[in-house]
Amino acid sequence: MTLQSADAPAPTTTLALQPSHIAMANAVRFLAADAVEKAKSGHPGMPMGMADVATVLFSRFLKFDALDPHWPDRDRFVLSAGHGSMLLYALLYLTGHEEMTLDELKRFRQWGSKTPGHPEYGHTQGVETTTGPLGQGIATAVGMALAERMLNARFGDALVDHFTYVIAGDGCLMEGISQEAISLAGHLKLSHLIVLFDDNQITIDGTTSLSNSDDQLIRFMASGWSVRRVDGHDHEAIAQAIADERASNRPSLIACRTVIGYGAPTRQGTEKVHGAPLGREELAEAREALHWPHAPFEMPEDLLARWRAVGARGRIARHSWMDRLEALDELERDSFEDALQGRLPSDYAEALHALVEHFAEERPRLATRQASQRVLEAIAPAVPSLLGGSADLTHSNLTLARSQQPVRPDAYAGSYIHYGVREHGMAAAMNGIALHGGFIPYGGTFLAFSDYCRPSIRLAALMGVRVIHVMTHDSIGLGEDGPTHQPVEHLAALRAIPNLLVFRPADAIETAQAWDCALRATRHPSILCLSRQALPTFTRHSATDNLVAHGAYVLVEPEGERDATLVASGSEVAIAVEAAAQLGQRGLRAAVVSAPCFELFAKQPIAYRAEVLGQVPRIGIEAAIEGAWARWLGDDGTFVGMSGFGASAPASELYAQFGITADAVATAAEQAIARRQTA
Repeated sequence: MTLQSADAPAPTTTLALQPSHIAMANAVRFLAADAVEKAKSGHPGMPMGMADVATVLFSRFLKFDALDPHWPDRDRFVLSAGHGSMLLYALLYLTGHEEMTLDELKRFRQWGSKTPGHPEYGHTQGVETTTGPLGQGIATAVGMALAERMLNARFGDALVDHFTYVIAGDGCLMEGISQEAISLAGHLKLSHLIVLFDDNQITIDGTTSLSNSDDQLIRFMASGWSVRRVDGHDHEAIAQAIADERASNRPSLIACRTVIGYGAPTRQGTEKVHGAPLGREELAEAREALHWPHAPFEMPEDLLARWRAVGARGRIARHSWMDRLEALDELERDSFEDALQGRLPSDYAEALHALVEHFAEERPRLATRQASQRVLEAIAPAVPSLLGGSADLTHSNLTLARSQQPVRPDAYAGSYIHYGVREHGMAAAMNGIALHGGFIPYGGTFLAFSDYCRPSIRLAALMGVRVIHVMTHDSIGLGEDGPTHQPVEHLAALRAIPNLLVFRPADAIETAQAWDCALRATRHPSILCLSRQALPTFTRHSATDNLVAHGAYVLVEPEGERDATLVASGSEVAIAVEAAAQLGQRGLRAAVVSAPCFELFAKQPIAYRAEVLGQVPRIGIEAAIEGAWARWLGDDGTFVGMSGFGASAPASELYAQFGITADAVATAAEQAIARRQTA
């Protein structure tokens, strides 16, 4: 049985073997092996095994210009097997990327270098995404390929027509996220996505047969991919396969049968070459075996010149693209550049302002997920780059606006993605969409399922990209679905991720303002934690000031000096307001602080934080475990919340049974005040 694409066109040309390719590939091999050897740390096996494939890809197919790593219509190259980072660093140096000098290769894995152990987006020019956690690269690349097709549908071939290439290994394909990714890509027929599978049959423990019997070609073919197998050390066969797959109408998998550590006499083909330096003797013997007589990091001038020509090969194409962009009328050019830069149009601010004023006047009683939907209805027509989606929970997350149309196979002009039950794949694809540029992605699921998304969310925070997660059913307030769906520990877990903004709005106005913060946070991913149950809209002195941007603010200030400060988030703010009223009846003055985003509050000046929290006993209220609340409550503060899992019952019964009530809060405040007075 032939596992090659049945409808792939026959090759029209024969790509002649260039003798220099062997030397060019060896240049990649030994730069990688020498850098790992100097660092006494790293993974030489994959770069040595995939050097032939990478050389063919970069020298014959990849559209890029080393002088402009950010050219929007460049091909994207994703090293999903990020442990083989020296493969990429060697290629960046050889092709002439300005930042990647020979000295940087010599500083591999050292403090402050441009060559960290795994590729890091934003740290090293030419790195398209942070990789290392296996499977993340291929899943992120699906988002990049999707963004390319969608931008192409909006702006045409003249501005957007490029491929996304991935090098992935056995580990990437074993991780569960890969199945979500390849299934989604196959369904959407992302024909500009080509995965080069480093099929070396080795993992850290030994041969893949220890743990895996999958036929990867059949697996990908079952998901709608075009597939084929080649000898990963035969330059001509590799080139022919890539040329053929570029003409496919489906995403493509090329399984490249390689020898890990190719050229290392006693270690090639074994797990011993995966994650440790070769050693001086083995490396010397590899030089002899591959006829590479040069000293470590020594590169013949003629060979470097060939590689630098590769880095300049796309310059004419880039300048032609720039001419086409400049020839557009001003409106279309501005529209394209605004999309790439992720700018918010002026119409957006007006639409959001009008909605907030409406909320302030109407004071609706809404679940914050419903308020979020009304925000989307208002802003989606004003923000063409807003790209929504949900992991098969559209009608629960309320993430679809009436103006949005779904993206479908071969129909990419829409602005809403049905990701299916693929939370992990959705989160990674959103990262890829944001990294590619052209769209501001948001996607929905339940907050309890953020665990499925967490590795991708963590990488988004590490990279500092704007993705927005709409996570509804945010507490025990979802009720009868029970503890499997009630996210008691998830707020604390998400707040522990650096550079991530976690919003838990208390009413419709805060929901709109949280959306505004998330859309303006261009270097942060955000989580909007939204309620299933209806919540009141509170009266404010001014609804037009975005108080959520301060992270926490005083919602209710009593007359005279405070006796206590009640601090709450989300649905529990209403409980705090009721508790403050009860305390007032008992002759005690309590302020209510709404704290929708601790991360933004932590960035405020010390004086502002002190003014908001006051110097009196503080009571924290949240239908979740305590987590980092202690920082804001102080040594004599009290937390009213959850200490374990929830249960299946109506929401009102759960709040009563778990003691998250206005009575309980008022009693806790009285006790804290008494302790302070007797101390």
